[in-house]
Amino acid sequence: MRRLASADAGSWLALAFIAILLLCALLGNDIAPYRPFITDVAHSLEGPSASHWCGTDQLGRDIFSRVLIATRLDLGIAAAAVSLSFVIGSVVGAACGFFGGWLDHWVGRFTDVLMAFPLFIVAMAMVAVLGNTLANIIYATAIINLPFYIRLSRTEIGARRNAGYVQAARLGGASDTRILLSVLLPNAMPSLIVQMSINFGWAILNAAGLSFIGLGVRPPTPEWGILVSEGAEFIITGQWWVAAFPGLALMFAVLSFNLAGDALRDLLDVRYRS
Repeated sequence: MRRLASADAGSWLALAFIAILLLCALLGNDIAPYRPFITDVAHSLEGPSASHWCGTDQLGRDIFSRVLIATRLDLGIAAAAVSLSFVIGSVVGAACGFFGGWLDHWVGRFTDVLMAFPLFIVAMAMVAVLGNTLANIIYATAIINLPFYIRLSRTEIGARRNAGYVQAARLGGASDTRILLSVLLPNAMPSLIVQMSINFGWAILNAAGLSFIGLGVRPPTPEWGILVSEGAEFIITGQWWVAAFPGLALMFAVLSFNLAGDALRDLLDVRYRS
């Protein structure tokens, strides 16, 4: 509690913004002042005003409402992708670190090959081949995040597999599987949780990037990357708000999860435990 109370202002600000994002994701459809698909061409490309806080787009749709409602989709994609990569990567990496042998060799080569390419390019290729469905976007985002969990889990488990408490559990009759899942993985969880928080921001950015280049969620579905892409062409003519407000939402979301990851690292770091 002492370390939590001494967290810096940036960490508290990040946590506050994450809480706001979660509320928007849960209540966005109920609190949005306008419906996201209703067009009103007579009021297209209007600047921010009392009736439209973030202005309107080229079809007269309220940008604030679309940004608000897009929060659920973007956070949902990131949550599904990060959860999938966390579960698979942690277990596979733990098995590599504990058992070693051929499993460690071939999984290590897989991660080396995967990380030899720019990960966003790998996601682009996967979605282009498989199709830009929501499920494929989640799978592609999860796969490019797998190496981080595999390598981190392998390192954490490998450093602990000969520890005294592991030997005590083995002498007590525990099987290797039980030692791995009940003894070693819980001790590696703090580092993995920090990695999850950081990857959450990357997953949001990856999904938005795919949508921006036309390989992600399809219009007219409200999604931050789509909204930025649709508004980019109007910046040169002075309608900056069409792309600016979705871009700000994306920037603050990614920044908040990265700052939250830094705060969790400091909170869970063994060097600060009393």
